[in-house]
Amino acid sequence: MMVNSQVVVDQQVQNVLDALKGRTINHVYFVACGGSSAIMYPNKYIMDREAKNISSDVYSSNEFIHRSPRKLGENSLVILCSMSGTTPETVKAAEFARQKGALTVGFTNQETSPLAQESELVVKYQWGAESIAFNTNLGLLYQLTMGVLNVLEGNDKFDKMINSLTNLQAVFEKSAKQYESLAQQFGQDYKDEKVIYTMASGANYGIAYSYAICILMEMQWIHSNAVHSGEYFHGPFEIIDKDVPFIILLGLDETRPLDERALDFSKKYGEKLVVLDAKDLDLTGIDEELKGYIAPLVLNHVLRKYAEQLADARNHPLSKRRYMWKVEY
Repeated sequence: MMVNSQVVVDQQVQNVLDALKGRTINHVYFVACGGSSAIMYPNKYIMDREAKNISSDVYSSNEFIHRSPRKLGENSLVILCSMSGTTPETVKAAEFARQKGALTVGFTNQETSPLAQESELVVKYQWGAESIAFNTNLGLLYQLTMGVLNVLEGNDKFDKMINSLTNLQAVFEKSAKQYESLAQQFGQDYKDEKVIYTMASGANYGIAYSYAICILMEMQWIHSNAVHSGEYFHGPFEIIDKDVPFIILLGLDETRPLDERALDFSKKYGEKLVVLDAKDLDLTGIDEELKGYIAPLVLNHVLRKYAEQLADARNHPLSKRRYMWKVEY
């Protein structure tokens, strides 16, 4: 199916969609490491909810190579991501996928990077304070994911997705202002904590995961773990008490009841609960059908403000590292 010509999709994404025309794809692999892997989760959620015949998986890059999925081949689309484009495991994963005959797309902030060179198609995304939501890694990934569904299966939500993403920057700006004082308070209240857990489910789980492993553990050296709301009552809830901090995300997708159940229990026994509920966001300009999918992008933007305030309060810059890029590993 041809993409609606009235919809202004990013040209790099359009190049990928053009390459898919006339090609049979039965499996999409989302492959990356760390925070780049985390942003794949909501795209996997979209695929699960929307795809009729195309299956999908999310893999950490090195395991993707070593596990070597039997279905990986010429009917596969492999979407990889590395901000620097130098993550060794992801670069090797792109090479591995091409050797298997798969079509590879590399998302990176550096269009001349090793990942870009190893991938058949490249999507350069914006990063940093000046970036526009439509052109960020998540913004472009969403364009591609819904575009793949449109081209290969005729999914009719592509136009709605592009239009919603076009309005996303305004939503980001409103949400940052809405949570500015709460983010500052978070930094002051939690700057001395030794452990902070995160919890979410569904489309939002990847955001909770990245906040735990990238922000709290990597960038702030605070012990953390991303707890899935559905798994909370199968072990992790034993840790909750009045002194244990939890950041709990409530989404707008179909798994929200899992988050609500976990929050209700946590309120009974915990006191240090930071609750970010997507119902409180002003999502004007976002299509009603897609709010569940797009809420993670906005919550992620808000959480970044919380991270910046925490870093300032602790006098521990987000750029500070002990091992990453400094020692051999």
